Amino acid sequence: MSFGNRFKQLPKQHRTFILVIFGLIITLLFLPVSTSAPQSSDAGSFYIYQIGDRYSLKLPTITTSANKPVKTRLNSKEIIVKSGDNLSLIGKRGHLSAKTIYEIDRLASAKRLRNIYPGQKLTITTNDAGQFMGLIYPYSATESLYINKTSDGYVANTVKSKIEIREQFARADITSNFWNAGVKANMPAKQIMNLATIFGWDIDFALDIRAGDSFAVIYEEQFIDGDFVSTGNILAAEFINQGDKFQAVRNNDGSYYTPSGRSMRKAFLRAPVNFKYISSSFNRKRRHPVTGKVRAHNGIDYAARTGTPIVSAGDGKVIASAYNRFNGNYVFIKHNTNIVTKYLHMNKRTVKQGQRVKQNQKIGTVGATGRVTGAHLHYEFLVNGKHKNPKTVSLPKADSLRGNEKTKFVAKAKGIIKQLESNAKLYGSIAL
Repeated sequence: MSFGNRFKQLPKQHRTFILVIFGLIITLLFLPVSTSAPQSSDAGSFYIYQIGDRYSLKLPTITTSANKPVKTRLNSKEIIVKSGDNLSLIGKRGHLSAKTIYEIDRLASAKRLRNIYPGQKLTITTNDAGQFMGLIYPYSATESLYINKTSDGYVANTVKSKIEIREQFARADITSNFWNAGVKANMPAKQIMNLATIFGWDIDFALDIRAGDSFAVIYEEQFIDGDFVSTGNILAAEFINQGDKFQAVRNNDGSYYTPSGRSMRKAFLRAPVNFKYISSSFNRKRRHPVTGKVRAHNGIDYAARTGTPIVSAGDGKVIASAYNRFNGNYVFIKHNTNIVTKYLHMNKRTVKQGQRVKQNQKIGTVGATGRVTGAHLHYEFLVNGKHKNPKTVSLPKADSLRGNEKTKFVAKAKGIIKQLESNAKLYGSIAL
């Protein structure tokens, strides 16, 4: 007989007792050894809590709107100024309301935004709700306009970037032309032109430059956060032209002087135009390119692109500004009691008769008007009514520094010229 049949034949009370005992045995087998409450409720753990046990309940963290930090995401948009743009159009592209644009325009500092030009960049920042938060307008390489919205309204500030000044040195021998020499010496284009300007009273860079000439220069460059932003001043320079040495040092007044304190600036420039090359020099027996006749050429022709600016060689008064079929558009300037300069074949004249002009002031542009074969400026220099070669005519001497100012300058110039010459010897010659 099986166990099950025998179990059923037992009296009911016996069967109940056996089941209770069996259940207790099973329960004891599955009880854990430890009687302390667990400190965590990891998945898979099992515990039968008993009376008197202490345990902690892990409640969900509830953060109310009162103490929840509000995080607002900001959206910045860079806008490039287009032709015809104004603050209103830029504001609309930056998703600003008409009221916000009006409030910004009312700020005194924001008047700079009325002088924006194509290619400039502005950054407009808004929040998720589309509300204006700020605007940045870098209007120069070193200065930016910041406009921010605060609880008190709109605030505008100008921020100037810290500029680091570095000194650079360049030297070159000229084999083809001055411009190429400057480029090969890794000089910025602006500094090449600045160098020509400094020596422009002594050297005609169209007629006087020869292979074998050389120059050396110490100049500044400006950096912000390690990035180049602009050229600085030329501090000292030397130019050797056809064996003659010219040296210039920058003074605290921004002008250039020889190491002895004599101003580089003369009463007249050697060349009154940014030239490309000389097409005809001063020649008493020159054959005219149009008529074929031999006649005196009482000046110098500077061939240059139409529209190239022409400047006055010196201070003076315009005594003629007109047109005829031979000279084309022309300007005559009287500089003192005995000197007159003439400028012929101009494309446009920008001064009128009777007007006073300063040295290096624009008086017109290069053209091909009158009896000519191509665009150029015909330039004449007359002393007491007689034509002189503009290239060789003796010019009035320059002014000098005096007194204590001269003493200080000469001492400063001595040091930087020594540095310039030492660098030139150390640097050696660059074949160009």
